[in-house]
Amino acid sequence: MNCLLTLGFVVLCGFVQLISADEDTHTYNDGEDILLWMNTVGPYHNRQETYEYFRLPFCKGSKESKIDRHHENLGDALQGVELKYSGLDIKFKEPILMTKYCEIEVDQKKYDQFVYAIKNHYWYQMYMDDLPIWGIVGEIDENGEDYHMWTHKKLDIGYRENQIVDINLISDKKVKLEPNKNIQFTYEVVWKSSEVLFRDRYEKYLDPSFFQHRIHWFSIFNSFMMVIFLVGLVSMILMRTLRKDYARYSKEDDLDEMERDLGDEYGWKQIHGDVFRAASHPLLFASLIGSGVHILATSLAVVLFVMVGELYTERGTVVSTAVFVFAALSPANGYTGGSIYSRMGGRAWIKQMVIGALLLPALVSGTAFFINFIAMYYHASRAIPFGTMVAMLCIILFVILPLNLIGTILGRNISGNAAPPCRVNAVPRPIPSKRWFMEPSVIACLGGILPFGSIFIEMYFIFTSFWAYKIYYVYGFTLLVLLILTIVTVCVTIVCTYFLLNAEDYRWQWTSFLAASSTSGYVYMYSFYYFFFKTKMYGLFQTTYYFGYMAVFSIGLGLMCGALGYLGTSVFVRKIYTYVKID
Repeated sequence: MNCLLTLGFVVLCGFVQLISADEDTHTYNDGEDILLWMNTVGPYHNRQETYEYFRLPFCKGSKESKIDRHHENLGDALQGVELKYSGLDIKFKEPILMTKYCEIEVDQKKYDQFVYAIKNHYWYQMYMDDLPIWGIVGEIDENGEDYHMWTHKKLDIGYRENQIVDINLISDKKVKLEPNKNIQFTYEVVWKSSEVLFRDRYEKYLDPSFFQHRIHWFSIFNSFMMVIFLVGLVSMILMRTLRKDYARYSKEDDLDEMERDLGDEYGWKQIHGDVFRAASHPLLFASLIGSGVHILATSLAVVLFVMVGELYTERGTVVSTAVFVFAALSPANGYTGGSIYSRMGGRAWIKQMVIGALLLPALVSGTAFFINFIAMYYHASRAIPFGTMVAMLCIILFVILPLNLIGTILGRNISGNAAPPCRVNAVPRPIPSKRWFMEPSVIACLGGILPFGSIFIEMYFIFTSFWAYKIYYVYGFTLLVLLILTIVTVCVTIVCTYFLLNAEDYRWQWTSFLAASSTSGYVYMYSFYYFFFKTKMYGLFQTTYYFGYMAVFSIGLGLMCGALGYLGTSVFVRKIYTYVKID
């Protein structure tokens, strides 16, 4: 019962989050209390390693609040948001002169903690009216021996009518750290009228010079030209080659049986009796394709939602939206996997449905569970709370599984009947020997190079936004790159499959999937380069967190590309064998 109540609450929050940007009105009366939330603190060189603000021996103001922990959505909990009330007395439009709000006695333990934070360039984050504010803990003196802390927070708050539209933090009063010394913390609030519109207040946090740099536009143009080249190449080579093949095969149809036997038979037509044979391990294959389609549908939907609603301006909203959209689109997974498995003659459809539904959630949950132990050991805010784990488990069991079941039943009944254009031989045809570069394993390894090249630059911007202090907002670029990746992947996989079939190798299903999904291997290899040359991460937690979630990202990308490659190739294969007269 508790699990169902938790699920209901989470789903309700999710739908509220999708309907409106925030439950608060963001409007204040003169003299009304303004809450300043202290969020997290952590090293500047890894924004993903964060700790609760008061894990450092900071002190808080004397004002009490009825709300101590402030989570607005599921994304807050998953992203390690740890909002604690600052205790500072701030009222709308009421300026405050420099005022002491607390004092701490720096003993040896606290001194060591602050020194460690300053050495590692610790920054902290606060929130006021859902606007983020960043500040630095302290700095090292020029001689490299003395450590200083910033003890004064000056908040310059811009307002327009009855709304807050701008916040700036100025850290002041640098105090030298010494053991057994008392340090006073003060704050100051200055209110200024601003001409910034409320809808434009988040633009100051964006970085157009970084994301809209000419190299970004050049990469998009370069990828677009690659699409034109590949589509033209596929059209020219395949249509010319197929035209010759059709002419040759039509000529062979006019020969009698003896002349046809004496003729030089080769090419893709010769395997028409085996090309529609079911793939090996059909249960796993159908589950992988279904999961890939699920990821593709979720990616497109989330990108469109974020573009339309500018959800990146609200804390945790993109992650919350992704979770609920993924759950809502579960029928796409079941429909695709169920129909493919049925057409391949599979009998254990319930087992396939369960594996297909739990494949990706199990991968993500397993990785998060492992990293959670390390995060708990380090007392990091990235440790997912137990209640959030229960909520995610409820979503998987009571939303994803039932919707996947519905999709599987529909897929089996609507498009689950196998109707190949060619009759499948009872005995598999021997696969002739061929050159090494025509082997499926080689094709699978090389197939992902061009798709990776089409998204290479965008990967850098996405990595930088996730692992560094950049807010990603150019989702129009993301949509365009996703479309380019789709076209390039399908075209490359069709070419690879045609060469494989022309070598009279009918094992195209797994080859097309692996050739397309190998893009993820190149992305993961690029993540190693990015880690060692573009970041300054170190330590067990940072390394495990980075490579763990990069592995999840790469596998998800591989499933999506693999599904695209197989589905595009299956249409191509069915077309070429449909229009050939086969006796």
